[in-house]
Amino acid sequence: MRLGFGVTLLNRCLWKGGVDGIGSYTLELLKAFSRRSEIDLTPLTFGVPMHAQAAQGKKAKVMPSFDVSALLSMSTGLPFAGATELAKTLDIVHASDHRIPQMGKLPVVATLMDAIPLSHPKWVSASRLGRIKHALWRRSARWADHVITISEYSKTEIAHHFGLVDDRISVTPLGVDARWFDPLEESMVAEVSVRLFLPERYFLFVGTLQPRKNISRVIDAYQSLPQWLREEVGLLIVGRAGWQCEDITSNLEAGTYGSNVRWLKHLPDDDLQAVMKRATALVFPSLYEGFGLPVLEAFAAGVPVVTSNTTSLPEVAGDAALLVNPLDEAEIAAAMQRIVEDETLASMLRQRGLSRAQEFSWDRTAEMTIDVYRHVLGR
Repeated sequence: MRLGFGVTLLNRCLWKGGVDGIGSYTLELLKAFSRRSEIDLTPLTFGVPMHAQAAQGKKAKVMPSFDVSALLSMSTGLPFAGATELAKTLDIVHASDHRIPQMGKLPVVATLMDAIPLSHPKWVSASRLGRIKHALWRRSARWADHVITISEYSKTEIAHHFGLVDDRISVTPLGVDARWFDPLEESMVAEVSVRLFLPERYFLFVGTLQPRKNISRVIDAYQSLPQWLREEVGLLIVGRAGWQCEDITSNLEAGTYGSNVRWLKHLPDDDLQAVMKRATALVFPSLYEGFGLPVLEAFAAGVPVVTSNTTSLPEVAGDAALLVNPLDEAEIAAAMQRIVEDETLASMLRQRGLSRAQEFSWDRTAEMTIDVYRHVLGR
C-alpha cells in the first residue's frame, strides 16, 4: 500500500523543539507505519521544510502552502497543485493533522480529533483569521473520502457539526507509549526531583493552559482543601501558556496562590515522565476532550487519576479513575482528598489504571488505521 502521510503540523512542532497533541499522534503513527513492511510510506508536508525526524528515513514530498492551495481549490473546484503527479505514485493519502487536501481521484482519509472550534467557538481564536481557518477546516473536511476520529464521543460531535453521516467516520482510539509503563532509574528520578525542587507529595495537572482545560477550578479546588492537606501535598502544574489564561499565568508567576502551587511550564519528555511517576494523583477535570491521553499516561505510570465525568473522558477512563463534575470545585476537591486519605482506594485505582492502560497501544491504533485504508480502497 503506497501511503502519503501528512506531517505538516508535526514538522512545525519539531522545528520549534516540542511536540504536543496532534503532533504526537502523527509521530506515533509515522513510527508504527515505518515498521510495517506492507506500507510504502511517503511523508507529505505543506509549505514546511521536512524535518529529519518527520521523514523517518523515507523519501518525503514537500507541497506548496496548504492555505493557498485550499483557497485556490475552493474557488476553482480543481485539485491541489501536484495531486495528479502524486496519484501516479500513491494509492491513498492520510491527512493526520487537519490539513485536508483536495486530491482529485486520489482517495483521502482525514483525522479529525474533535469539533471544538465549531461546538465551542468561545474557546478558540475569535480573530478574523481564526474564523476563516475554522471555516476552511469545515469545508476541507468534505474533501475526505473517510474520516477517522479518536473516540465515540468525538464521532457524535463530528457527525453533528460537520454534517457527515456515521458510516463515513471510524473510531481508532489513541495508544499510550510503552515508556510510560517502564520503571525509571532511581538516580534519574532523584536528579529530576532535586533540579525541579519537587515536594515529597503533590497533585499534578498536565495540559496547555487554556479555558477548556479547567485549570482555574483545579487551583480553586486545591485552595479549598484543609490547610494540613495543602501543607502535606502540593499542586504542580505542567504545560505551556495557551490562550485566555493571562490572569492565571501572571498569578502563578507572582506566587499569588502560595508556595505550594507551582507552575513548571513545559517539560521535556524525560522530566515529565519522572514528575508523573512521583505524583500522588493526576487531576485532569477537563471541560472537553476528544480523548484525554494524559489519563492513560498516568494509568500506565501507576498514578491515581481524578478526571471529568463528561465528553470522552469516561469512555477512556472506564472504572479506573474517580470521575467528577468538572464544574463542581467541591466535588473535585473531595476526590483529591479521598485519594490522599484512603490508601486502599489509591492502590485500587493504581491497579485498575494499569490494567486499563494495557488495552491501548500505538500498534493497535496503527492496525485499526490501516483497516480504514483497506476499507476505503476496497470501496
